[in-house]
Amino acid sequence: MEFSEVVRRRRMVRSYDPDRPVSRESVDGLLRLAVRAPSAGHTQGWHFLVLDDITSRTAFWTATTVGSEGPPDRWRVRMQQASVLIVCLSDRNAYLDRYAEPDKGWTDRDETHWPIPYWHVDVGMAAMILLLAAEDAGLGACFFGVPGERWADLRAAFGIPARLAPVGVVSLGYAVGTAPTVSLHPPARSRRRRRSQWGCPRQ
Repeated sequence: MEFSEVVRRRRMVRSYDPDRPVSRESVDGLLRLAVRAPSAGHTQGWHFLVLDDITSRTAFWTATTVGSEGPPDRWRVRMQQASVLIVCLSDRNAYLDRYAEPDKGWTDRDETHWPIPYWHVDVGMAAMILLLAAEDAGLGACFFGVPGERWADLRAAFGIPARLAPVGVVSLGYAVGTAPTVSLHPPARSRRRRRSQWGCPRQ
């Protein structure tokens, strides 16, 4: 598939075929592409927690869903059919350490050197490659977040070190119900691009 077609076809898939598991070989192939993403200082401060069995996936949904003691909502019912969840984690300390090295020179490891937290940005880039690679492989995928109040529960459930932040999760599976959604054709006003300066009209 041509790259431009992959980009145009990619969408967030929230309904999966529970009877078609994604092989570990396929997941490993997607992750090998994801780690080709750019990163500040080539730090590569990302970690990926792969949950590809019913026990770990159930533990994830229990730990991360607000009000999980009640019946799941429609979104959760659909998303729970994904055969793989990849928790994408950022490591701030890896960047502070990397930029304290001699070739960078920020020996104080002061976080104020970073007006933008590139440890999160870089994980987002890797996650985008995961989404595109999944489309190219004929898989459905969706990126979604973990509520901040559930981070401690997620860390406890899987022994995730406190220094790692769950930037988001990529669900993987074979899509069902492939009709295009409204989000595939956003109105022109949502395509925010400018030329030369902010006040110029879109071109």
